[in-house]
Formats: sequence, C-alpha cells, structure tokens
Amino acid sequence: MNGSYPSVACNRIQFGAGDVWTEMHKLWRDLAHAQLTFWDRDDSDDGEDAGSIKERRKQHSLSLLCVSLARFIRNLVAGVPRNQIKAFEDEPVIRRLLHYYTSWTSMEDEEASFAARILTQMLSNIITGNEMLISNLWETYFKLQEEQVVLIRLLASPNNRILLAVFTIIISCVHDSRSRTKILTRTSIGARICVLLLDDMVKLFDAEEGSDGARAYSIFTRIIEYGLIPDLYSKLTITDEIITPHQTTLLKLLDSYLQSTPVSSPGTRSRITKTHARLCPMLSNLCFSLSTYAQTAIRKSLHSPSSDVVSDDNINSPPAELDVLLPKVCEALVLTAQCIITITLASHGSHQRTSPSSSNSTASRTENIHEFFNQVNAEGVGLVENLVELLRLLDRFLPRINFGKPVATTYAEPHAQQQKGKTPASSEQELTPAVDNPGFNFLKRDLVRLLGILCSDDGAVQDRLRNCGGIEVVLNLCVVDERNPYLREHAIFALHNLLKDNPANQALLEGLEPSAQWDKDGVLQDIPGAVRK
Repeated sequence: MNGSYPSVACNRIQFGAGDVWTEMHKLWRDLAHAQLTFWDRDDSDDGEDAGSIKERRKQHSLSLLCVSLARFIRNLVAGVPRNQIKAFEDEPVIRRLLHYYTSWTSMEDEEASFAARILTQMLSNIITGNEMLISNLWETYFKLQEEQVVLIRLLASPNNRILLAVFTIIISCVHDSRSRTKILTRTSIGARICVLLLDDMVKLFDAEEGSDGARAYSIFTRIIEYGLIPDLYSKLTITDEIITPHQTTLLKLLDSYLQSTPVSSPGTRSRITKTHARLCPMLSNLCFSLSTYAQTAIRKSLHSPSSDVVSDDNINSPPAELDVLLPKVCEALVLTAQCIITITLASHGSHQRTSPSSSNSTASRTENIHEFFNQVNAEGVGLVENLVELLRLLDRFLPRINFGKPVATTYAEPHAQQQKGKTPASSEQELTPAVDNPGFNFLKRDLVRLLGILCSDDGAVQDRLRNCGGIEVVLNLCVVDERNPYLREHAIFALHNLLKDNPANQALLEGLEPSAQWDKDGVLQDIPGAVRK
C-alpha cells in the first residue's frame, strides 16, 4: 500500500477493493423495493390500532436502515475515485429513494427529512472531485421529466441543512464548467432550479443564515463570470410582465457581485472587463425599457381625468391611473443603473491603469464599454435622452422630502367621488402617496449620477444633453431630498461634467434665471414675473 495515503484513506481503498459492492448493490435494491412498496401491503388482520403501530415500527426500521447505509457509503467514497464509481452504479435507486423521502407528505415527517439529508450528502460525496460522474449526473438529471428531478424537490425543502447539501452538489457540477452552467441557464429545468435557488437565498438571508446563503451565491457567481446572466434573466421572464420578483433578486445579486469584485491585477482586470462587456447589451436594453415603462406609467398618473396633457394646472389633480408595478419597476431601474455605474467607472479606471504594454483588446474593450451606453437608436434617441425625460417626469411625480416632510406633492389625496360613472383607478384599493413606497428610494440620485458619468469628458454627449433640456433638469435636482441621499452632491457633479470644456453649455447656464425660490419652510415659490423654461 502506498504510504502517502493517510490511514483512513487506506482503509477506504482496501475495504472498497473487496466484494462489498455486490452486497451493497443488492441491499440498495431490496431497501428501495421494501420502502416503495411498503404501503401496498395489508396488515389489517392485526386490528386497526395494532396494525398502525406495527406499520410505524416497520417504517421506522426502513428509515434507520436507509440512513445507516447512506452514512456508510458517504464515508466509504470520500476522496476515493474507484469507490465513487462503484457507488454511482446505485444512483438510479438512490434517486428513487430521494424522490420518496422528498414527497410532500414525507417532508412533513422529521424522520423522512433526516433520511433525505443523509442521502443528499452521500450523493454529494459520490460525485465530488470526479469529473466523469459529475457530467453523468448533470446530463442525466436534465434529461428527466421535471417531477423526477430530485434537485428541484430538494431545493423546495424547508430544511436548511438539506438545502446546504444540495447547494454543494450544484456547486460541484457548475465549478469550472461553462457548458454545465449553460445548461442551468438555458433550459426549463435549469430555470426552475434557479428560481428555487433565488427563493432559498432570500429565505436564508432573511433568516440570518448568511453562510448558507453564500453557498447559493457562489453558484450565481459562476453564472455571472461565464457571461450567462442575460440568458438566465431572459429565462425568468413572464409573459406580459415588465419585471418579475426573481429577476429583481437576480439584479441584486449582479449588483452585489459587481460592487464587490475589485479590478486589482492585469489578469483579473482582463477577466472582469470581459465579464462587464458581456453584460452591457442586457443592461442597456433593460435600463431603456424600464425607463420607458416608468415614463408611460407616470404620464398616466399625472394626467387629470379630463386632460391628456401633463401641465402645472393638473399635476395636483387626483391621478387618472396608478400602475401598481411602478414601484417594482423603479426598484429594478435603480439596480440596473447601479450596475451600469459600476461597469462604466471600472472601465474608466481600467483604461487609465492600462499600460502601453497591455493588450490592445483589453484597452479597446474598456473604451467601448463607455461608448456602448452612449449609442443612439434609429430615431436619434439614446439612453441619456431617455433618462432626462424620466427625471423631468419624476420631478413632478415624486415629492421632495425635506426635514422629514414631503414638499410639493404632485397629486392630491384620493377622493371618493366618481366622474361620468367611472371609478378612479383606486377603486379597489386605497391610493397611497408615492412618498410612502420604498421602491422609489435613490431613484433620482442614481439616475442623475449615471448621467454625470456618461457625459464625463464626452463633448458629443454633453451637447445631446443640452439639446434635450438635460441641463435644466440636472439643475433642478441640486436640492436636498431625504429619499435620495446626496442627491444635491451628485447633481452638482453631473452639472460640472456637463459644463466642463463646453462653452455652449456654459453659455446656456449663464442665460438661465431662476423662476422660483425655496422659502424658509422648504417650499418652492414662483418668483413674480419670472417665466418657466
């Protein structure tokens, strides 16, 4: 025996080299048959009470045998490839037992839940470190019908220790394999698994089980680094829904990853820049579509029932229609904007750090990332024009909060009267002011910050912002708003970037005169004789 093996590993190798596997295969088959056909037998001759007690004892014995056998195999296969291969021959039987112990009725039973956990840990040990078995298991599971995929049933378990075991299996399968990760993000079964992973992450973090949630986070880290987030995001789409809860959670994970992954070395810089470049199309399209949706919803809410025009005369009228999805859309828009901000700042910093000896592909990619978000469509409208229009509407729609009080509320409280026999949009539920919904937090701040970054040192974008009224919009955001911490500072910085080395923008600003001023109570009052632009 090779003396380099620890004594425990030697024992595993020696024991697994004997005839034990013939007996193990037979024992697994007999156990599965006894367990799966247990309720087919009729023991009613012993009387109802006696029969029930007898059945419970037999069931308990079968569960104990299953747990003991799984523990034995779990230890026997650890780190021994030959034992893993022999144990994997029983995977179909193990899968059938897992299917039984993860049924809805079984998962309510503590004993069955414990058996499912030990079986899952055993399955994890069987494949860990064995590329051939990992590929075999992954391909097999994704060819099954959804109800037969035990990973899905295990991820639906309320037991956190079971979740930890199945996370370990999935991590082993996606680690260092873009092809297997691609299957996870592009198939219906994979999307179902990811939905459950996202649900489990929310549950674990809410329950302060951060370490367990970190296991699931590492799965999504692989998905991000392989450039497969756009595929998964598309798979999570629901027809006629602009954004889904799982897509929002995915954006949160993406935002967290981008902000926690520093560009520290040339090798890391190249890999991260490549990841960023893969995300640009999805983030650009998503930001544009979410912003457009929000604009449409806000316009509908700002219109009075008798007018199709948003004006100062009707913005204090009861909203004609309020979209209940708008807060969720704005929450997703904040996350998307933060992702774009992180990517563009990283590309700018990476471009500055790129030395003449660095690869030309990396340098050009960092430049293209910034330029990508400043493209215009066939109508001559780009992301910056779209965001300016949204900020213009938000200035009317969202009341500014100063000293804990909303200022210049954009619409009146709901009223009970009906006009022309129609009930207002709030007929089924009471309308609440936008100030009360956390979905709007940080929205103005992050959007104006993004504008400031996109126009930085780019004269063409500065001119586009001037032509669409962006200077006036940014100027109006140089205020204090408790819903948008540091809004004024970010708006001032954006204004600085708009004016830098741009005489036309500087001249426009010099020609502007304030049409209103803030009084001592923080309320905007019109200046007599001034004309609004």
